[in-house]
Amino acid sequence: MISVDLFVYAFIIAILLLIVFIYLMLRRTVLGFREGFEDSQR
Repeated sequence: MISVDLFVYAFIIAILLLIVFIYLMLRRTVLGFREGFEDSQR
């Protein structure tokens, strides 16, 4: 039982880390694109 619970917790943590990583990558990409778009308008 304990090993199964440990596996479930590790799985949940891995998913949360993946979501945070994807969010940071998307935010950095959007911010970079917005900066490039504003620079091209000037």
